[in-house]
Amino acid sequence: MVDLATFTGEVAGVDAVQLPAPLADFDCRNNRLALLGLTQDGFADAVAAASKKYGARRVGVFIGTSTSGILQTELAYRRRDPVSGALPADFIYRTTHNTFSVADFTRHFFALTGPAAVVSSACSSSARVFASARRMMAAGLIDAAVVGGVDSLCLTTLYGFNSLGLMSAQPCRPFDAARDGLSLGEAAAFALLERVPERLDEQAVLLLGVGDSSDAHHMSSPRPDGLGARMAMHNALTMARLEAADIDYINLHGTATPSNDLAEATAVAALFGSRTPCSSTKGATGHTLGAAGGLEAVVCALALQHGLLPGGLNTRQADPTLPLNYLLDNREQAISHVLSNSFGFGGTNCSLVFGKAGRRAR
Repeated sequence: MVDLATFTGEVAGVDAVQLPAPLADFDCRNNRLALLGLTQDGFADAVAAASKKYGARRVGVFIGTSTSGILQTELAYRRRDPVSGALPADFIYRTTHNTFSVADFTRHFFALTGPAAVVSSACSSSARVFASARRMMAAGLIDAAVVGGVDSLCLTTLYGFNSLGLMSAQPCRPFDAARDGLSLGEAAAFALLERVPERLDEQAVLLLGVGDSSDAHHMSSPRPDGLGARMAMHNALTMARLEAADIDYINLHGTATPSNDLAEATAVAALFGSRTPCSSTKGATGHTLGAAGGLEAVVCALALQHGLLPGGLNTRQADPTLPLNYLLDNREQAISHVLSNSFGFGGTNCSLVFGKAGRRAR
Protein backbone atom coordinates (compact mmCIF):
# COMPACT_ATOMS: atom_id res chain seq x y z
CA MET A 1 0.00 0.00 0.00
CA VAL A 2 1.40 3.38 -1.06
CA ASP A 3 -0.15 6.47 0.53
CA LEU A 4 1.32 9.13 -1.74
CA ALA A 5 -0.24 11.61 -4.14
CA THR A 6 1.73 10.55 -7.18
CA PHE A 7 1.66 8.54 -10.40
CA THR A 8 3.78 5.46 -11.08
CA GLY A 9 4.65 3.56 -14.24
CA GLU A 10 3.97 -0.01 -13.12
CA VAL A 11 4.57 -2.87 -15.58
CA ALA A 12 1.47 -5.04 -15.87
CA GLY A 13 1.65 -8.76 -15.17
CA VAL A 14 4.91 -8.89 -13.22
CA ASP A 15 3.35 -10.61 -10.20
CA ALA A 16 2.06 -13.44 -12.40
CA VAL A 17 5.49 -14.27 -13.88
CA GLN A 18 6.94 -17.59 -12.76
CA LEU A 19 10.67 -18.21 -12.82
CA PRO A 20 11.92 -21.59 -14.07
CA ALA A 21 11.92 -24.13 -11.23
CA PRO A 22 15.75 -24.49 -11.12
CA LEU A 23 15.98 -20.71 -10.54
CA ALA A 24 13.30 -20.49 -7.84
CA ASP A 25 15.75 -19.06 -5.30
CA PHE A 26 15.97 -15.92 -7.47
CA ASP A 27 12.24 -15.23 -7.19
CA CYS A 28 11.52 -11.55 -6.52
CA ARG A 29 9.76 -8.77 -8.40
CA ASN A 30 13.00 -7.48 -9.90
CA ASN A 31 13.99 -10.82 -11.40
CA ARG A 32 10.46 -11.51 -12.59
CA LEU A 33 10.55 -8.18 -14.37
CA ALA A 34 13.96 -9.12 -15.80
CA LEU A 35 12.54 -12.39 -17.14
CA LEU A 36 9.74 -10.48 -18.89
CA GLY A 37 12.35 -8.37 -20.64
CA LEU A 38 14.66 -11.26 -21.52
CA THR A 39 11.87 -13.15 -23.26
CA GLN A 40 10.60 -10.30 -25.47
CA ASP A 41 11.06 -9.89 -29.22
CA GLY A 42 13.24 -12.95 -29.79
CA PHE A 43 15.97 -11.68 -27.48
CA ALA A 44 16.50 -15.05 -25.79
CA ASP A 45 17.01 -16.67 -29.21
CA ALA A 46 19.57 -14.02 -30.15
CA VAL A 47 21.53 -14.63 -26.94
CA ALA A 48 21.40 -18.40 -27.47
CA ALA A 49 22.77 -17.91 -30.99
CA ALA A 50 25.60 -15.72 -29.68
CA SER A 51 26.45 -18.29 -27.01
CA LYS A 52 26.61 -21.02 -29.65
CA LYS A 53 28.71 -18.86 -31.98
CA TYR A 54 31.25 -17.57 -29.47
CA GLY A 55 30.99 -20.03 -26.58
CA ALA A 56 29.24 -19.45 -23.24
CA ARG A 57 32.42 -18.20 -21.56
CA ARG A 58 32.91 -15.51 -24.23
CA VAL A 59 29.55 -13.83 -23.59
CA GLY A 60 29.44 -11.39 -20.69
CA VAL A 61 26.54 -10.06 -18.64
CA PHE A 62 26.52 -6.41 -17.52
CA ILE A 63 23.35 -5.02 -15.98
CA GLY A 64 22.49 -1.79 -14.22
CA THR A 65 20.15 -1.47 -11.26
CA SER A 66 19.74 0.94 -8.38
CA THR A 67 17.37 -0.84 -5.98
CA SER A 68 17.59 -4.44 -7.21
CA GLY A 69 15.30 -6.66 -5.10
CA ILE A 70 14.77 -4.33 -2.13
CA LEU A 71 11.03 -4.98 -2.33
CA GLN A 72 11.70 -8.60 -1.34
CA THR A 73 13.34 -7.40 1.88
CA GLU A 74 10.49 -4.97 2.54
CA LEU A 75 8.03 -7.86 2.24
CA ALA A 76 10.21 -10.07 4.44
CA TYR A 77 10.26 -7.45 7.20
CA ARG A 78 6.46 -7.58 7.30
CA ARG A 79 6.75 -11.28 8.17
CA ARG A 80 9.37 -11.07 10.90
CA ASP A 81 9.01 -13.34 13.90
CA PRO A 82 6.98 -11.30 16.44
CA VAL A 83 9.18 -12.48 19.31
CA SER A 84 12.73 -12.75 17.97
CA GLY A 85 12.41 -10.34 15.06
CA ALA A 86 14.04 -12.91 12.79
CA LEU A 87 13.36 -12.66 9.08
CA PRO A 88 11.40 -15.57 7.53
CA ALA A 89 13.38 -18.66 6.61
CA ASP A 90 12.35 -18.45 2.95
CA PHE A 91 13.97 -15.01 2.51
CA ILE A 92 17.25 -15.35 0.59
CA TYR A 93 19.16 -12.07 0.50
CA ARG A 94 21.90 -13.29 -1.85
CA THR A 95 19.60 -14.15 -4.75
CA THR A 96 16.99 -11.42 -4.34
CA HIS A 97 17.94 -8.16 -2.60
CA ASN A 98 21.65 -8.41 -3.40
CA THR A 99 22.59 -5.99 -6.18
CA PHE A 100 24.35 -8.75 -8.13
CA SER A 101 21.20 -10.88 -8.09
CA VAL A 102 19.85 -9.69 -11.45
CA ALA A 103 23.11 -10.39 -13.31
CA ASP A 104 23.48 -13.74 -11.58
CA PHE A 105 19.92 -14.66 -12.53
CA THR A 106 20.47 -13.57 -16.14
CA ARG A 107 23.64 -15.59 -16.64
CA HIS A 108 22.04 -18.67 -15.06
CA PHE A 109 18.95 -18.26 -17.25
CA PHE A 110 21.11 -18.21 -20.38
CA ALA A 111 23.75 -20.66 -19.03
CA LEU A 112 26.48 -18.09 -19.68
CA THR A 113 29.85 -18.39 -17.94
CA GLY A 114 31.62 -15.23 -19.08
CA PRO A 115 32.34 -12.17 -16.91
CA ALA A 116 29.30 -10.79 -15.12
CA ALA A 117 28.86 -7.57 -13.15
CA VAL A 118 26.24 -5.12 -11.98
CA VAL A 119 26.70 -1.37 -12.13
CA SER A 120 24.81 0.60 -9.51
CA SER A 121 25.54 4.28 -10.13
CA ALA A 122 22.01 5.56 -9.57
CA CYS A 123 20.22 6.71 -12.72
CA SER A 124 23.22 6.26 -15.03
CA SER A 125 23.60 2.57 -14.10
CA SER A 126 22.34 0.90 -17.26
CA ALA A 127 24.04 3.41 -19.54
CA ARG A 128 27.40 2.73 -17.94
CA VAL A 129 27.08 -1.02 -18.58
CA PHE A 130 27.58 -0.29 -22.28
CA ALA A 131 30.99 1.12 -21.36
CA SER A 132 31.79 -1.92 -19.20
CA ALA A 133 30.98 -4.32 -22.02
CA ARG A 134 32.88 -2.25 -24.56
CA ARG A 135 36.01 -2.27 -22.39
CA MET A 136 35.77 -6.04 -21.94
CA MET A 137 35.58 -6.49 -25.70
CA ALA A 138 38.47 -4.11 -26.30
CA ALA A 139 40.55 -6.10 -23.81
CA GLY A 140 39.81 -9.30 -25.73
CA LEU A 141 38.03 -10.96 -22.81
CA ILE A 142 34.63 -11.40 -24.50
CA ASP A 143 33.08 -11.33 -27.96
CA ALA A 144 29.52 -10.44 -26.98
CA ALA A 145 27.58 -9.18 -23.99
CA VAL A 146 24.07 -9.00 -22.61
CA VAL A 147 23.69 -5.43 -21.37
CA GLY A 148 20.75 -3.55 -19.95
CA GLY A 149 18.98 -2.48 -16.82
CA VAL A 150 16.26 -3.60 -14.44
CA ASP A 151 14.62 -1.67 -11.62
CA SER A 152 11.29 -2.44 -10.00
CA LEU A 153 9.04 -0.28 -7.86
CA CYS A 154 9.44 -0.48 -4.10
CA LEU A 155 8.46 1.58 -1.08
CA THR A 156 12.06 2.56 -0.35
CA THR A 157 12.25 4.39 -3.68
CA LEU A 158 8.80 5.94 -3.57
CA TYR A 159 9.04 7.30 -0.04
CA GLY A 160 12.69 8.20 -0.49
CA PHE A 161 12.06 10.42 -3.49
CA ASN A 162 9.00 11.85 -1.79
CA SER A 163 11.13 12.86 1.21
CA LEU A 164 13.36 14.82 -1.18
CA GLY A 165 10.36 16.75 -2.47
CA LEU A 166 10.96 15.54 -6.03
CA MET A 167 7.66 13.79 -6.79
CA SER A 168 4.87 15.25 -8.93
CA ALA A 169 1.21 14.72 -8.08
CA GLN A 170 0.48 14.22 -11.78
CA PRO A 171 2.20 12.42 -14.67
CA CYS A 172 5.57 14.10 -15.10
CA ARG A 173 6.06 16.85 -17.71
CA PRO A 174 9.75 17.04 -18.69
CA PHE A 175 10.93 20.48 -19.79
CA ASP A 176 7.44 21.92 -19.39
CA ALA A 177 7.14 25.50 -18.19
CA ALA A 178 5.04 24.21 -15.28
CA ARG A 179 7.03 21.04 -14.51
CA ASP A 180 7.00 20.21 -10.82
CA GLY A 181 8.65 16.84 -10.30
CA LEU A 182 9.18 13.31 -11.49
CA SER A 183 7.07 10.18 -11.78
CA LEU A 184 8.71 6.88 -10.88
CA GLY A 185 8.44 3.87 -13.14
CA GLU A 186 9.89 0.41 -13.49
CA ALA A 187 11.41 -1.33 -16.49
CA ALA A 188 13.58 -4.08 -17.86
CA ALA A 189 15.49 -3.35 -21.06
CA PHE A 190 18.26 -5.37 -22.70
CA ALA A 191 20.55 -5.28 -25.71
CA LEU A 192 23.01 -7.76 -27.16
CA LEU A 193 26.37 -6.23 -28.01
CA GLU A 194 28.68 -8.04 -30.41
CA ARG A 195 31.92 -7.28 -32.19
CA VAL A 196 31.27 -5.58 -35.53
CA PRO A 197 31.11 -8.31 -38.20
CA GLU A 198 32.49 -7.94 -41.72
CA ARG A 199 28.98 -7.66 -43.11
CA LEU A 200 26.29 -5.69 -41.31
CA ASP A 201 22.55 -5.82 -41.68
CA GLU A 202 21.28 -2.43 -42.83
CA GLN A 203 19.09 -2.22 -39.73
CA ALA A 204 22.00 -2.85 -37.36
CA VAL A 205 22.65 -0.23 -34.70
CA LEU A 206 26.23 0.61 -33.72
CA LEU A 207 27.50 1.79 -30.35
CA LEU A 208 29.83 4.54 -31.55
CA GLY A 209 30.74 6.39 -28.39
CA VAL A 210 30.52 6.36 -24.61
CA GLY A 211 31.23 9.35 -22.41
CA ASP A 212 31.53 9.30 -18.62
CA SER A 213 32.06 11.96 -16.01
CA SER A 214 31.61 12.36 -12.28
CA ASP A 215 31.19 15.91 -11.03
CA ALA A 216 30.25 15.00 -7.41
CA HIS A 217 28.57 18.38 -7.02
CA HIS A 218 25.82 17.25 -4.64
CA MET A 219 24.28 14.02 -3.42
CA SER A 220 20.92 14.60 -5.11
CA SER A 221 21.10 17.87 -7.09
CA PRO A 222 22.81 18.43 -10.45
CA ARG A 223 25.57 20.95 -10.91
CA PRO A 224 23.69 24.08 -12.07
CA ASP A 225 26.04 24.89 -14.96
CA GLY A 226 25.84 21.31 -16.28
CA LEU A 227 29.63 20.96 -16.53
CA GLY A 228 29.70 17.23 -15.77
CA ALA A 229 26.86 16.55 -18.20
CA ARG A 230 28.61 18.56 -20.89
CA MET A 231 31.85 16.63 -20.34
CA ALA A 232 30.03 13.30 -20.69
CA MET A 233 28.43 14.36 -23.98
CA HIS A 234 31.72 15.77 -25.28
CA ASN A 235 33.59 12.59 -24.39
CA ALA A 236 30.98 10.44 -26.17
CA LEU A 237 31.26 12.56 -29.31
CA THR A 238 35.06 12.37 -29.19
CA MET A 239 35.05 8.57 -28.98
CA ALA A 240 32.54 8.43 -31.83
CA ARG A 241 34.69 10.82 -33.91
CA LEU A 242 31.68 13.01 -34.51
CA GLU A 243 30.91 16.69 -34.15
CA ALA A 244 27.89 18.07 -32.34
CA ALA A 245 26.33 18.92 -35.71
CA ASP A 246 26.38 15.22 -36.67
CA ILE A 247 23.80 14.32 -33.99
CA ASP A 248 20.26 14.18 -35.39
CA TYR A 249 18.40 13.63 -32.11
CA ILE A 250 19.15 13.79 -28.38
CA ASN A 251 17.29 11.63 -25.90
CA LEU A 252 17.45 13.86 -22.85
CA HIS A 253 17.72 12.56 -19.29
CA GLY A 254 14.81 14.93 -18.58
CA THR A 255 13.38 13.93 -15.20
CA ALA A 256 10.92 16.87 -15.07
CA THR A 257 12.33 18.35 -11.88
CA PRO A 258 12.97 22.09 -12.23
CA SER A 259 16.69 21.94 -11.41
CA ASN A 260 17.54 18.81 -13.42
CA ASP A 261 15.94 19.98 -16.65
CA LEU A 262 17.49 23.44 -16.30
CA ALA A 263 20.99 22.05 -15.74
CA GLU A 264 20.70 19.61 -18.66
CA ALA A 265 19.34 22.28 -20.98
CA THR A 266 22.27 24.51 -20.05
CA ALA A 267 24.74 21.72 -20.85
CA VAL A 268 23.07 20.73 -24.12
CA ALA A 269 22.81 24.32 -25.34
CA ALA A 270 26.49 24.93 -24.57
CA LEU A 271 27.54 22.01 -26.78
CA PHE A 272 24.80 21.73 -29.41
CA GLY A 273 23.18 25.14 -29.50
CA SER A 274 19.41 25.29 -29.88
CA ARG A 275 18.89 23.49 -33.22
CA THR A 276 19.26 19.76 -32.49
CA PRO A 277 15.85 18.06 -32.01
CA CYS A 278 15.53 16.57 -28.53
CA SER A 279 13.00 15.19 -26.08
CA SER A 280 12.65 13.19 -22.88
CA THR A 281 10.73 9.92 -23.10
CA LYS A 282 10.16 9.83 -19.33
CA GLY A 283 6.78 11.43 -19.88
CA ALA A 284 5.77 8.05 -21.33
CA THR A 285 7.66 5.69 -19.02
CA GLY A 286 8.26 7.58 -15.80
CA HIS A 287 11.78 7.65 -14.40
CA THR A 288 12.90 4.03 -14.27
CA LEU A 289 16.07 4.89 -12.31
CA GLY A 290 18.73 2.21 -12.79
CA ALA A 291 16.91 0.89 -15.87
CA ALA A 292 16.53 4.30 -17.54
CA GLY A 293 19.81 4.24 -19.49
CA GLY A 294 19.10 0.82 -20.98
CA LEU A 295 15.46 1.61 -21.71
CA GLU A 296 16.34 4.84 -23.48
CA ALA A 297 19.16 3.17 -25.42
CA VAL A 298 16.48 0.85 -26.84
CA VAL A 299 14.33 3.89 -27.67
CA CYS A 300 17.28 5.40 -29.52
CA ALA A 301 17.90 2.17 -31.44
CA LEU A 302 14.25 2.10 -32.51
CA ALA A 303 14.44 5.77 -33.50
CA LEU A 304 17.37 4.99 -35.80
CA GLN A 305 15.71 1.93 -37.32
CA HIS A 306 12.31 3.51 -37.91
CA GLY A 307 13.22 7.15 -38.54
CA LEU A 308 10.95 8.34 -35.76
CA LEU A 309 11.87 11.07 -33.31
CA PRO A 310 9.62 10.70 -30.24
CA GLY A 311 7.81 13.75 -28.97
CA GLY A 312 7.82 14.48 -25.24
CA LEU A 313 4.57 13.01 -23.92
CA ASN A 314 2.64 15.11 -21.33
CA THR A 315 4.72 18.21 -21.99
CA ARG A 316 2.21 20.85 -23.06
CA GLN A 317 4.26 24.04 -23.21
CA ALA A 318 8.02 23.74 -23.50
CA ASP A 319 9.75 26.07 -21.05
CA PRO A 320 10.64 29.15 -23.15
CA THR A 321 13.57 29.95 -20.87
CA LEU A 322 15.33 26.70 -21.87
CA PRO A 323 17.17 27.12 -25.21
CA LEU A 324 16.28 23.75 -26.76
CA ASN A 325 14.56 22.47 -29.90
CA TYR A 326 12.22 20.37 -27.77
CA LEU A 327 9.82 18.10 -29.67
CA LEU A 328 6.23 18.12 -28.47
CA ASP A 329 5.07 15.78 -31.25
CA ASN A 330 6.52 12.76 -33.01
CA ARG A 331 8.56 13.55 -36.12
CA GLU A 332 9.32 11.15 -38.96
CA GLN A 333 12.68 11.61 -40.65
CA ALA A 334 15.70 9.52 -41.57
CA ILE A 335 18.44 9.88 -38.98
CA SER A 336 22.02 8.64 -38.74
CA HIS A 337 23.27 9.44 -35.23
CA VAL A 338 21.59 9.87 -31.86
CA LEU A 339 22.85 10.70 -28.39
CA SER A 340 21.29 9.50 -25.14
CA ASN A 341 21.89 11.09 -21.74
CA SER A 342 21.72 9.44 -18.31
CA PHE A 343 22.63 11.51 -15.26
CA GLY A 344 22.46 10.12 -11.74
CA PHE A 345 22.59 11.19 -8.12
CA GLY A 346 26.04 12.16 -6.93
CA GLY A 347 26.98 13.54 -10.34
CA THR A 348 27.41 10.19 -12.13
CA ASN A 349 26.96 11.12 -15.78
CA CYS A 350 26.97 8.97 -18.90
CA SER A 351 26.20 9.72 -22.54
CA LEU A 352 25.93 7.18 -25.37
CA VAL A 353 26.17 7.77 -29.12
CA PHE A 354 24.48 5.30 -31.47
CA GLY A 355 24.58 5.19 -35.24
CA LYS A 356 22.85 3.33 -38.01
CA ALA A 357 24.91 0.83 -40.01
CA GLY A 358 26.13 2.20 -43.32
CA ARG A 359 25.85 5.79 -42.16
CA ARG A 360 28.96 5.97 -39.97
CA ALA A 361 29.72 9.65 -40.50
CA ARG A 362 28.90 12.59 -42.71
